[in-house]
Amino acid sequence: MPTDQVDLVVAVFRMLADPTRVQVLWALVGREMSVNDLADHVGKPAASVSQHLAKLRIARLVRTRRDGTTIFYTLENDHIGELVTDAVFNAEHAGPGVPGHHRETDELRTLHHDTTFTADSTSVRSTGRRA
Repeated sequence: MPTDQVDLVVAVFRMLADPTRVQVLWALVGREMSVNDLADHVGKPAASVSQHLAKLRIARLVRTRRDGTTIFYTLENDHIGELVTDAVFNAEHAGPGVPGHHRETDELRTLHHDTTFTADSTSVRSTGRRA
């Protein structure tokens, strides 16, 4: 892998090395949110969340859309969502019991707001693929 590409990968992982940024990115999987909504969601002051979002935007992990005076944030692309989802799912394997993403469909609905479910699967990802 070329050195410049390695440097970009490392920069992405640096952005993921902060609990607030991970919570913000996880909240944005499959939806867009304003700074105030994100702040409420992660339980942090809006000014703090805004600073984290600025860093994530510079790193090209999130993008913005303005609607009047409100700026909405979304993930830059599906790969970021998959990366964050995989990290969360991997972390679930470190805990006791059955990881959340391997639970029954009804239990899975409570784990994440936009997870896609199919009638014949008990474990799916937000992208609709089996985990």
